[in-house]
Amino acid sequence: MRVGTGYDVHRLTENRKLILGGVEIPYEKGLLGHSDADVLVHAIMDAILGAAALGDIGKHFPDNDQNYKDISSIILLKKVASIIRENGYTIGNIDSTIVAQRPKVGPFIQQMRENIASALETDISRVSVKATTEEGLGFTGEGLGIAAQAVCLLEDL
Repeated sequence: MRVGTGYDVHRLTENRKLILGGVEIPYEKGLLGHSDADVLVHAIMDAILGAAALGDIGKHFPDNDQNYKDISSIILLKKVASIIRENGYTIGNIDSTIVAQRPKVGPFIQQMRENIASALETDISRVSVKATTEEGLGFTGEGLGIAAQAVCLLEDL
């Protein structure tokens, strides 16, 4: 068994879609980034890659590579799933948290879990997604950005 952690943050900006866990969430702002800026999936990918000691998403999907411009992070998550399988691992479980003052994401969590589990070819019971606010404190509390953190347990195939 191996354990990895991941963290990501992106600034909220106008004229972008808000994508979290592969779900488009209705909101007046979206996350700024080279890909779709899905902080939840980015944190999960870093946790998975870290558990396998295979670097991070910047190593595998550099933000100066036009192949990844505006790409769905779910597509990248599928590639990470393939990478860990090639290295002899499978998902034990993932626990993740979205940190955002707004919008409220609770109604979308089940679909996020389904998207992530499907991309990883694992059972949804192995994927946890939670959300919290920071009670108005810090950049997420002030509505300037959204953060996510994740922990992943990998098991040998």
